[in-house]
Amino acid sequence: MDKFEVQDHELVPKHILLSSEETEEVLREYGIVAAQLPKIHSTDPVVKEIGASVGDVIKILRKSPTAGQSVFYRLVID
Repeated sequence: MDKFEVQDHELVPKHILLSSEETEEVLREYGIVAAQLPKIHSTDPVVKEIGASVGDVIKILRKSPTAGQSVFYRLVID
């Protein structure tokens, strides 16, 4: 049996692990520190699937009926 990929499901938005440079750029753009971002647990199935670790920042792309696409950022916590 093939392994099910969580992100392949139509209801799961695209999750992208940011590099440290991309993270710094996002934090600078918004004038915040990582701890001020909404959180996501390291035990979340998508976090495990993309190989994120505690302290990483994830970019989440959600479909939006008004904007087309909405971007959210989450800090991985334990």
